[in-house]
Amino acid sequence: MSSSPPSFFFKLLHRLERAAAHAQGKGYGTATIQQEVKLLQSFLTAEPKLAVDIGGNVGSYTAELRRRNPNLEIHTFEPSATNLRKLAERFKHDPLVTLIPLAVSDRSGDAVLFSNEPGSGLGSLTQRKLDHLNIPFDTTETIQTIRFEDYWRNRLDSRALDLVKIDIEGHELAALNGFGSAIEAVKVLQFEFGGCNIDTRTYFQDFWYFFKDRGFAIYRITPFGAESISGYRELDEFFSTTNYIAVKAAR
Repeated sequence: MSSSPPSFFFKLLHRLERAAAHAQGKGYGTATIQQEVKLLQSFLTAEPKLAVDIGGNVGSYTAELRRRNPNLEIHTFEPSATNLRKLAERFKHDPLVTLIPLAVSDRSGDAVLFSNEPGSGLGSLTQRKLDHLNIPFDTTETIQTIRFEDYWRNRLDSRALDLVKIDIEGHELAALNGFGSAIEAVKVLQFEFGGCNIDTRTYFQDFWYFFKDRGFAIYRITPFGAESISGYRELDEFFSTTNYIAVKAAR
């Protein structure tokens, strides 16, 4: 006779675990754009003038920024040709939205965008292994990458960056490494962390020290607001879509 607890006991624990994680914002970061933008802007003390949306997809985040800030200049990066057509149609009458048909990384050059279908929100510069979800990842598209520091210097005249959002399916750290000195111009920055980081072998610890070493405080977006992450813990390595905000400390 087995002495193990009955299966419903473990099912109950799993449900409690998921509920507790969700309440902390772990795995909360899907379909939460309005909450994300609201919290991101709450850390500003003045009306934002310049925003950057890295990983624009079909423009939902850019549109929410515009809804809240009718005078905000936004530069949106998106490499997928399918999504660029949708973005061009969506913002064709908005002179304050600039579309850049490039992926942001730590180098400039050729790259391959992998996905399960053209224009997918799962598109990544890494060919992810999603067999366990029955999602093939064999659609490819040749694209171009750029270091953000180069764009910031050459196209944005090294201006202050009020709002930055990075959601590029596991390559957020590579993009940040390509910011160079532009990171000093950032006031608040939102980035995503989750299952994609398993495929790219990047960890929340990497982000924690990247921002800590550059004078940023980190917050996790939760259903109840922004939770301050005052120190790194291994428990923060939670590989389900979670969004964080990095805030530059006042000088």
